[in-house]
Amino acid sequence: MQTVAGVFKSRQSAREVAGELLRTGFSGRQVMALFPGASEHEIHSLPTSTTEQPGMGSAIGGVLGASLGAAAGFELGVYATALIPGVGPVIAAGIASAAILGAGGLIAGAELGGAEEKKTTEGIPADEVFFYEDALRQGRSVVILLASSDEEADRARDALAHAEAETIDAAREAWWIGLRDAEAEHYHALGRHFDQDHKVYRTGFEAALRYECRGRTLQEAADCLKWWYPDLWDSEAFRQGFERGRAYLESREQPSPVQV
Repeated sequence: MQTVAGVFKSRQSAREVAGELLRTGFSGRQVMALFPGASEHEIHSLPTSTTEQPGMGSAIGGVLGASLGAAAGFELGVYATALIPGVGPVIAAGIASAAILGAGGLIAGAELGGAEEKKTTEGIPADEVFFYEDALRQGRSVVILLASSDEEADRARDALAHAEAETIDAAREAWWIGLRDAEAEHYHALGRHFDQDHKVYRTGFEAALRYECRGRTLQEAADCLKWWYPDLWDSEAFRQGFERGRAYLESREQPSPVQV
């Protein structure tokens, strides 16, 4: 299973490309879409289910709605809404949508993370979850396609590119460019060489954003980090990056000040 994702500035563009993926042969179990800033009207317009979807955690604020059938103009068939710390209200559309809203943020149920003996997993990669959240935090929408073959993945990438979606990799690079100068200044203040250690430092920073590491100290996450980054995790550059990433994540998850 491969994950192909695109980021859209327009909610309507994301909605249209998700529908197009369905019309070109992808199943409803493969296509998901995440939309930020759900209004109270949108939340309450979604028919609610009396039972929680299997494998779905309780999102902060609760899962407010999940249903079969079309609603709110979407074509994907199942809808869930939740409040995500630092992001706010989010609508997830698609048969798999109920499995990707969970406690403390976005998850993919049993499809996220997996046993430590696996360096890769089917479903949404654990190291990409933050970047979906970051896109939503910026008011952008995300379309995710779970491809079962290289051919499907290529076809999905072509469709997203044709719709002028930004790739998750491009969003990730733009995000780091926005942070790099401040991180370089911090690292230089420690008497260390950022240009020399940049790659390892960034790896440590992003490791702290992984879903499995959230809220955990470096020592608490050591077993996982030893597996994912066996040659890096105990280096000073990685450790410094991890601590900065952990502090950054905590700051991003704080609620926005109330405007008066």
